[in-house]
Amino acid sequence: MNLPPKVKLVDVGPRDGLQNEKLPVPASVKIELVHRLQDAGLTEIEVTSYVSPKWVPQMADNAEVLAGIRRKAGVRYSVLTPNMQGLEAAMAPAPELWPDEIVVFGAASEAFSQRNINCSIAESIERFRPVVVAARANNIYVRGAISCSVGCPYEGKIAPERVELVARLMKDIGVQHIGVADTIGVGTPLKVKRAMEAALRHYDLNDVSGHFHDTYGQALANTLICLQMGVWQFDTSSAGLGGCPYAKGATGNVATEDVVYLLHGMGIATGIDLDKLIDAGKFISDFLDRKPNSRAATALLNKRAG
Repeated sequence: MNLPPKVKLVDVGPRDGLQNEKLPVPASVKIELVHRLQDAGLTEIEVTSYVSPKWVPQMADNAEVLAGIRRKAGVRYSVLTPNMQGLEAAMAPAPELWPDEIVVFGAASEAFSQRNINCSIAESIERFRPVVVAARANNIYVRGAISCSVGCPYEGKIAPERVELVARLMKDIGVQHIGVADTIGVGTPLKVKRAMEAALRHYDLNDVSGHFHDTYGQALANTLICLQMGVWQFDTSSAGLGGCPYAKGATGNVATEDVVYLLHGMGIATGIDLDKLIDAGKFISDFLDRKPNSRAATALLNKRAG
């Protein structure tokens, strides 16, 4: 197998994982989660999003969270900025408080794009052009995500050609890295492989990543087939935080703990301390008053308890 010797994980728990929580999570708890993740060895953490608090009230404390983080050398802190208003808000404080990276996203589904932002795929991505230009002019790295890469809650299966279209459009506006996201977790390995191959027609292997939800229990299998392709960057979420509001019963992002257990078991380096990672996931799970949504964490916590 053509496996990469090392893998970089982006923990999206503080943003993607918490954004749909109905009860408010205090900024201090979000900041503590970020600190625990970076102390466990995570070097890429998606911290918050600059979106309207009317639509995502959980992220209304974005500036407080970003300003409150004890920044660690070698760690990249990213935020979601879907428009110029979001980017301007993220860049409002002093430069030392700016994010290191912003994230923009477009859907590979025309129906999803129309239903959610009332415009076509091409129009949605063109809206990001000034955001990308402004971010890069200020030395902020730009990562893009292609949502609904293999399936859509409105139109079902998504052809790889749609993924290629979004990847090309993202490349055209200057997005530096692209993530292939199975937003509702319906993907299986061959479908994910075809979607990733489509993105690789426009992006280098070092500039792509996988983002898999585990709704049907396929996230680790989808991760494995991408590893076999040489893909070495993935989004994961501590304690399996997060769900998808568009897929009833969706269990959310694949747990960082499960992916780390898989990788370490295959001899692939991550730089992550699994025990400290499990502690971070337990911390946020305890606050949310639920068990970690991670098989590896559950097994190892049970083993600790004897």
